[in-house]
This record gives sequence, C-alpha cells and structure tokens, in this order.
Amino acid sequence: MTLVCFPILSWMCLCALSSLVNCGDQRIPEDKLLVLTVATKETDGFRRFLRSAKHFNYTVKVLGQGEKWRGGDYMSAPGGGQKVRLLKDAVVEIKSEDQVILFIDSYDVVFASGPKELLRKFQQAKHKVVFSSESLIWPDRHLEDKYPHIREGNRFLGSGGFMGYLPNIREVVANWTGADSDSDQLFFTKVYVDPARRKALNITLDSKCRLFQNLHGALDEVVLKFEDGRVRARNVQYDTLPVILHGNGPTKLQMNYLGNYVPNSWTFESGCTACLENLRSLSSLKESEYPLVVIGIFIQQPTPFVSVFFERLLKLQYPKNRLKLFISNQEPHHEQQVSSFLQNHGSLYQDVKSIRPDEEMGGADARDLAFDMCRKDKECDYFFNLDIEVVLKNENTLKILIKQNLPIVAPMITRAGRLWSNFWGALSEDGYYARSEDYVDIVQGRRVGLWNVPYVSSVYLVKASLLQAELKDYQLFTSESLDPDMAFCHNVRSKGVFMYVNNLHTFGRILSTEKYKTEHLHNDLWQIFENPLDWQERYIHENYTRMIKEKLIENPCPDVYWFPVFTDVACNHLVEEMEHFGKWSGGGNTDTRIQGGYENVPTIDIHMNQVNFEKEWQKFLLEFVAPITEKMFPGYYTKAQFDLAFVVRYKPDEQPFLRPHHDASTFTINIALNQVGTDYQGGGCRFLRYDCSVQAPRKGWALMHPGRLTHYHEGLPTTAGVRYIAVSFVDP
Repeated sequence: MTLVCFPILSWMCLCALSSLVNCGDQRIPEDKLLVLTVATKETDGFRRFLRSAKHFNYTVKVLGQGEKWRGGDYMSAPGGGQKVRLLKDAVVEIKSEDQVILFIDSYDVVFASGPKELLRKFQQAKHKVVFSSESLIWPDRHLEDKYPHIREGNRFLGSGGFMGYLPNIREVVANWTGADSDSDQLFFTKVYVDPARRKALNITLDSKCRLFQNLHGALDEVVLKFEDGRVRARNVQYDTLPVILHGNGPTKLQMNYLGNYVPNSWTFESGCTACLENLRSLSSLKESEYPLVVIGIFIQQPTPFVSVFFERLLKLQYPKNRLKLFISNQEPHHEQQVSSFLQNHGSLYQDVKSIRPDEEMGGADARDLAFDMCRKDKECDYFFNLDIEVVLKNENTLKILIKQNLPIVAPMITRAGRLWSNFWGALSEDGYYARSEDYVDIVQGRRVGLWNVPYVSSVYLVKASLLQAELKDYQLFTSESLDPDMAFCHNVRSKGVFMYVNNLHTFGRILSTEKYKTEHLHNDLWQIFENPLDWQERYIHENYTRMIKEKLIENPCPDVYWFPVFTDVACNHLVEEMEHFGKWSGGGNTDTRIQGGYENVPTIDIHMNQVNFEKEWQKFLLEFVAPITEKMFPGYYTKAQFDLAFVVRYKPDEQPFLRPHHDASTFTINIALNQVGTDYQGGGCRFLRYDCSVQAPRKGWALMHPGRLTHYHEGLPTTAGVRYIAVSFVDP
C-alpha cells in the first residue's frame, strides 16, 4: 500500500507517518523532565550515575544529602522507606504542575540514553505513571496472585525506578506514613496491586524493559550493544534498548561490568573516555610536595629473584624521601636479602618498618598492620601494596596510578604466556573467580582502559582517605573462611567502593612461585622453566638479542664463533654454585661419573647433573645456543642433546692447562665464567690445525666450534689465579 499525501490532508498524512504517536499528543519538552534521586553520601556508584546523567544533560536533584541513612540494607532485608519520605516531601515543594518526575536509585544506576528517548517511550506507554518491572516478586510472595496477568513481559513491580506526571506522583506517595526502615517496594506494590488505585492513578509497568532494565533475574537477557561511539544494553528477550540500567539486589557487580562501557566509558571508536577524567597531576609539584606513600612489601613464601625485586624498587621513579617502607617477611630464606637491602639503602627512605620471620606475624595480620600504619599517619596520602612476586617493570607505575585519582587502582600484571592476571573480571555465585566476557580482551590488550572489577591482588594503590573513612575497620584482611586478598576485596565491595585495574600501560608481570625450591645456593638458576622471562633478564647477556638481529657474532678462527650469552651475574652464580657444592673431580683418567668409567682427557670439573642442573642446562642450550648454531652452520639443526656438560676449574697448582684433543661432540660450547686479567692470568684456547688462538676470553662469552675431526685444540696454561669455564659436548 502506498500512502499519498494531498495538501488538504497534510495533517492526516503526518499522523500516518508518525509511528506509534497519537496526533492529539504533543511531545513533552525535555526541560519538563526532572530526575529525583536519593543519595545520603557520595559513593563511587553515585559519581558514576552523575557522570552518565551529565553526559545526556539530565537535570538531577539529589535528595537526602548529608542525612544519615536509616533505610536499611537491601541485601539482607527490605527497606528504603526513607526514600519515599524524601520523595513525598520533595514533590510537595515542586510548583510546576506539568513537570514529569523520574525517580530512580543512583548508587547502582546508569543512563544509557537521553531525555528525548526516555520521554518518547514514556508517552508511548500511554499511562500517567510507569514503574520498572521485574521477573521476580519481592519482598512478599503472597501478593503474587493479586498482580494482574499480562500476555508478555515482566509481571512484577520494581521500585528502583519509576516516572510520571507530578500530580500523579504526588498521589502515589500521598498516603505514605511508614518508617524510614519500612519497605518502599512493598508500599508501591500494594498501591499497584489494588485495582481501584491502579486505575485511579493510571499506573502501568514497563514490562518489556523499554525504559527501565532491572538486572536481578534478567542477567541472561542483557547484552552489550556497541553502536557508533556509544554503548547500549540490549534486552534480547524483548528486543528492547532500555534507557536506564539498574543493578538491583545482588547484581551490583554485573552493573559494574556494564558501567565499564555504558554509555561511553569505553567504545571501539574512542577507547577509554573515562580514563582522562578527574586526573591528579604531579607535574607542577616540587618533589617535596609529592603525596606521601607507604609501600607495603609482603614476602609470604620462598620466591625467586628477590634481589632483583629490590633492585627494581630502587629504580622506582618517585622521590624516596616521600616514601615510607613497611616490609613484612615471613620467609627465613629471604632474611639475608631483606637485611642487605635495608642496610645498604634503607636510609634513602623517609621511614622503614620491618617485620622479621621470627616475629611470627601471619599474612593477614601483617597487612592489617601495614594499612593501619598509613591510616594513622596524618601525612600518608596513599598505601601501595606490593607483593614480592610482582615484577614491576614500569618505573613510573606509582606516578601513573596516583595520576588516575581513583580510590583503589591496580596496574594490570600477568603471568607470562598465560591468561592469569592480578584481577578477576567477575565472581562466581560462591564468591570465587569467574571469567567475564571481556577478560581475555583486557588481559591480551585488545581493550585498554580502566576497568571496574570485583577483585584485585598483588599490587594496587589505595587512597589513605579511604582507609580513614569507608575502610576504617582494622581487620580488612582477616577472615575465618577467606584468604587475605579475598577478604580485603569482599570488605571493599561491601562498602560500595570501586576497585579498578589499569591496562593503559605495560606494567610488568607476576612470578610463578609454586615450584620454587631453596635447596641450592643460587636457586634462581633453576627458574628457566617456571619463570623464563625473568631468568633470561637475569642471566642472558644484554647484547644477546641485538647480536642475533644485527649479526654481530665474531669469527676469531675458522668455523669458531664467539658471542655473548651470559651476564656477569650468571657467571658468578654458576661458579659460586659449583664451589658451594665443592665435589670437584680429581682430574684422573678414572671417572665413575661417565659411561665406561674412563676419561681420556680429564679435567678438574663438576658435571651439571651432579647439582641436578642438567635439564635446565639443556633448556638453556636449546633456547639460546641452538639458534646461533643454526645460523652459523646452515642446514644443521640441533636438539641440544649432551652426554657431558660441566664446569672446569683451572689453577696453576692444580690443573693449569689441557693437552691437545678432540671433543666427543658434533659441536662444543665453551663459556668463560670469569675475567682474564682480573680473576686469573693466561688461559685461552688454541686450535692447532689452524694455528689460531683465542687468548683473552671475555666473561660471559661463548666459543662455539666443531668437536670432532677438524678442530683439534688445547687449553692454554693458566699462570695465576683461578679460571672457570662451562663446557658442553653437544650432540655426541
């Protein structure tokens, strides 16, 4: 059918073209809409509500500011009567009779669209008062039979959001005489289920969630809908786009998830718009004016690379005279490292408090004490929690977090090669980890921003003002059923405080500690499997990667290649580990450690398998030597198998040299573990066939050469000191 418009019938044509609009109705001007909400104090949720209202230019009047809340706790029992009292008083004072009133909660509410759409949908409802709807009846199930039946949609009233014309709203609340702790939900329900009152007041429910979306009982119905530059929540059950989202009842965390996006906190087009708001700049401050931060460092179990942790702490870009340290160490194995750090560097900080293992203070008690140290310190502005297993690579982390000006904010850190991180995107019904829909995208950096999450751990910044107000309870970490981090986050959530994780920058990672053993002198050497990145940073030469990319491998003799592979620390640790083990061979031909029991060209040495290091050594060869082999000997691919890998010790009065020989290998690796001229004199390697010598081995550098047939060689005499080399006969 084609609609044709004639001039005489233009008015009628306009009516036909206006979908769902009654031509006798005029659109309500946006300035006639007034939003009323109750907020006795400013919370993070309230600030989120105001942000969304400001975004859409809603006019908001806040009721009850400064009053003590007496409306009860919705999570445990009905309440909210205080809101009805405040609304009743407020509507009496409003004089404009054509005003449209929207009354909603604010701590767990976000606007998804503006007044124009809201008023249009309100008019399309064709009633004077429209309440939000729910699929669950609450708080009195006995009233279910009194509810009118509907063909489709939610049947039950929700009191967290409703709107109507001022005179009708006045009538709805006119008979309220209850106490502040009485149930607002029950009051409005009784008004609605009374057929006479429902008709007289012209009340209906927004049964298909066109205006209001209550999340309780509807979580499976609501999904995010990304539009051009904005985000909506879509109800897939009724195919509607609600204007107002309400995380009623036990759905606060799901509301926080939606609030990370709706209406424009994060979009695909603009990224994180909320990240640039309400920032605290440090750029104009003198160092003496920087906020004072108490850094709480917690050592609860044997942990690798503790010395490196303290090295990174020293490099943190923040004035040390504006830092106080609280170090709780429960692990005797690390006492020497803590003591060494404090002895050498403790005086750099404004103050230091240390808890030793012999004080036997539990993890929760130590954290409670640390937080209280900041809470009671009038100068303390922030508490920075930093667990020992955190690898904080970004030296500006503290400044970045302070700049965000958030109550609690954690820099996102992950475990290398895994989806594990220091935050949870959601919680299961029993309060443990659950994966949010966006978790993987956040962890893998496909979505970057500030994310309101239910759990953070390991490293995070807390405002001291929070500890002195909402989190003033001393035992934040103590619980009979929860571990300290979970107890802390539970207490934070119960106070309505938001926790954020920041992945706008790369901050670092977290170590694996599960399989860390302390049976050796330098236990970090054994971490090549569990913490490969940290092992590489600690033990692989800084020029190794550049050397491969830029082809800087040296060639001192035919088919002999020389390249940096170990750091000084790696060399020192390997030597010290062998000397600590101490069971050097006698240098004779008889050697029960090898197959056949006879060594033709013996050295004074310790085999890698004697210190249980053979698997780690093969991993090292495979990861860092094999790539060089394949570059220098094209077409040869090695799996880095070996029968013999050992550390040799040369001393003038013990074994100063090694006679000419071939190695029982396809190729040999010979790594200098100490420095000629400093630790010893002489030494080196001579390849007889080519009359070519390497007489000044560089510490941490490897010589690689064929073992059989062509490279007959000898170890040149060590004339003073002690020389150490690590030798591997690869692919025998």
